[in-house]
Amino acid sequence: MEEINGLMPEGNVEYTEDNIRHLDDMEHIRVRSGMYIGRLGDGTQNDDGIYVLLKEVMDNSIDEFKMGAGRRIEINIEDNLRVSVRDYGRGIPQGKLIEAVSKLNTGGKYDSKAFKKSVGLNGVGIKAVNALSSRFEVRSYREGKVRIAIFEKGNLQSDVTESCNEESGTYIFFEPDSTLFLNYSFQANFVETLLRNYTYLNTGLSIIYNGQRIISRHGLEDLLNDNMTAQGLYNIIHLKGEDIEIAFTHTNQYGEEYYSFVNGQHTTQGGTHQSALKEHIARTIKEFYNKNQEYADFRNQRILVEIVIHLCFDEVAYILIHAYTAGRHGGGTEFGLGLSFKLGFFHIDGNGGNNTVADVGIFLVLVVELLDGAGNMF
Repeated sequence: MEEINGLMPEGNVEYTEDNIRHLDDMEHIRVRSGMYIGRLGDGTQNDDGIYVLLKEVMDNSIDEFKMGAGRRIEINIEDNLRVSVRDYGRGIPQGKLIEAVSKLNTGGKYDSKAFKKSVGLNGVGIKAVNALSSRFEVRSYREGKVRIAIFEKGNLQSDVTESCNEESGTYIFFEPDSTLFLNYSFQANFVETLLRNYTYLNTGLSIIYNGQRIISRHGLEDLLNDNMTAQGLYNIIHLKGEDIEIAFTHTNQYGEEYYSFVNGQHTTQGGTHQSALKEHIARTIKEFYNKNQEYADFRNQRILVEIVIHLCFDEVAYILIHAYTAGRHGGGTEFGLGLSFKLGFFHIDGNGGNNTVADVGIFLVLVVELLDGAGNMF
């Protein structure tokens, strides 16, 4: 028998109607979990699946906060294995509670009627948590009643409604399935970083994690202060608009460090929003000095930048970042750069419109004072 690509073909392999299967929503998530949460893992990496499960639950509570419903979220993790999250938002509408947590493509975020801004838009996240948990419990508190549903590996086990005196909101409990997440354990440092990022992006939100209160009063400015390992050469520059927030400073260290977010998501691998910023800074400096140098050649101090972009439901948003030098002093390589950042938030209306910054009404101009090589103001 002829060998094909180094493999011997198997003979008489049947392909019949019996090979064609249909998986229901929960079964499909369990069989193809990578489509929904990426890697499974055991919790030793910050992008392992168990943290995605926690994030999917948290995102729904954050959306309630963004709508002005509930300023406190309580998270408890027992024995680094079992998670409960309680928010004090509006609570999932009880008549659709089962569908909301177990039927794919079902949710209240396909338009802007109930949620003006939202992290999750596809009606998938909480269903994945349900399907990939050995035990999943959801409670919806609304108008003096609580509806409680319990699932095991995505299969409904019980569903009851009773009277209660609890505040409105939603309670989620889940225990990841140990047959999928082998030897898993939640690492407190990864969880705390995730939760702190939520507070940086949502000032005024109070998160209680295993009894510890986490809150941010100054948003991204707090993020920089908490993560900088050297003293800033000047006070952190912090700008906030309706749908954009930026904070940055320089230190006397080499290199750079970025923390960027889009729609509340920490874009750890960057993206066009981050690369555009770096590209325009480098291009502007090159043009000003008429030198064809690499971006790294212009760095003699460390820059930390924060960008937050909120994308609306049926809109496409772009950030255009332009920088130019405000002056020129001295010579050699130890020069300081005075940069002026102009940030325009462009809205494309879906009809091919070519709107300008003025059309949107968000236009921020920031001037950074000129620094010499030692970080002193000129």
